[in-house]
Amino acid sequence: MDLIRGLHVNDAQDTLRFTGKKASRMIDKVLRSAIANANEQEADVRSLYVVEARVDPAPHLRRFRPKDRGRAHPIAKRMSHLVVAVEER
Repeated sequence: MDLIRGLHVNDAQDTLRFTGKKASRMIDKVLRSAIANANEQEADVRSLYVVEARVDPAPHLRRFRPKDRGRAHPIAKRMSHLVVAVEER
């Protein structure tokens, strides 16, 4: 998220496309959704910039892994909320 904050949307998409991180695909989906929402609100897509990009914590699922002698070890399956906001300049 730090890579795209403050960038023009085309530059942000290029940065995410060529970043080798696993999360870049998910962030790119959220960015494309924000661009589509701005287009629906009749904003000029060519002048959009990323003004806000953050990751918020979300509830996590608690699961248990069976272990030897009837024991169980907890597993926390973590999730997060991705927030990307775009505005015209």
